Amino acid sequence: MKELIPLQHFLYISIILFSLGVYAILTKRNTIVVLMGVELILNSANINLVAFSQYDPQLLQGQMLAIFVIVLAAAEAAVGLAIILNIYDKFRTVNLDELDTMKG
Repeated sequence: MKELIPLQHFLYISIILFSLGVYAILTKRNTIVVLMGVELILNSANINLVAFSQYDPQLLQGQMLAIFVIVLAAAEAAVGLAIILNIYDKFRTVNLDELDTMKG
């Protein structure tokens, strides 16, 4: 029988990734870094989903939901980068502090 890694290890890694993501979102002003923070938060959620579903091998809901989150993260990255490119074309900056208007 294979030995399972304790659930606490997965939770510690997830907490670290989530904390780094929140830190990046709250403190950084570059929009690309903020998007990377969102990706870190989504990855920490994926770690939790897969880790918890590992302890009930009959149900694959955690893995299925993790795949859905990965697809959602890919779509978010594509749309987010498209928005950032449009913002850069209009304002010549990706710094969130310098974006003070919604008009182009």
